[in-house]
Amino acid sequence: MATKKTSKKITRVGGGETASTSQETKTFVVTEESKAKSRTFRIIAIIAWIVALGFEIWAILLLQKPPINTTLLIVMIVAALIFAVVGSLLWKKSNRLNPASEKDKVKFFIQNQLGAIISVLAFLPLVILIFTNKDLSGKQKGLVGSIAVIALLIAGLFGVDFNPPSQEQYLEQTREVEELNDGVNHVYWTKHGRSYHLYQDCSYINTDRTDEIFEGTVAQARELKNITDLCDRCERRARKEKGLDENIQESIEENLEEVVEEVTEQE
Repeated sequence: MATKKTSKKITRVGGGETASTSQETKTFVVTEESKAKSRTFRIIAIIAWIVALGFEIWAILLLQKPPINTTLLIVMIVAALIFAVVGSLLWKKSNRLNPASEKDKVKFFIQNQLGAIISVLAFLPLVILIFTNKDLSGKQKGLVGSIAVIALLIAGLFGVDFNPPSQEQYLEQTREVEELNDGVNHVYWTKHGRSYHLYQDCSYINTDRTDEIFEGTVAQARELKNITDLCDRCERRARKEKGLDENIQESIEENLEEVVEEVTEQE
């Protein structure tokens, strides 16, 4: 595929292919390196969540021992929030390295939304106990309770994955790029971009705001930036160069002629 060189700095991501597709099995195959990285992130995420739950238990125990130290209670809530958010971010990172399959709906949901589930477990019981505690004054309940509710919302927001990755998505996106890129799984993206590109000289990534362009596989773009969208301009350019648009137009015209012939025969 013909392409011009860009004047921007090009940075290669990773040392090789992050993953591949198998035409025989029609599945997305994750490399052992990505599996190992994902496993490490999951372990650290679980540890962070355990620590967050530990701070929650500590806070609950504080509520059982009047007079209640509201300052220490707030510290426990904030600490639990920090570890809950860290765990959720690492868990999402691990999911992008080794995504679940959409075939098992239950596993797919739990794996991708586990951060939100942990957030509810870490803060909802605490919120309930704060507002039902008889040893806290109305002012204390208002202050500490509000902080606990805000912590629940923040942790839940970071825990939810609004664009969960799946093996099927990776497979579809990779095959689309390979179809337009002469069978090569290779794309470009920028630090703040929302799309990956087929051409390093695409005008969308060659602006004054762009200092560096990254290159790698579709999976690497998803892993590092969670980019799921192929640049429309690059797609049109690739289809035009490969004559795919002309083929589509010819197919439409042929189908239209067949419909006209059928209608004419019926009349």
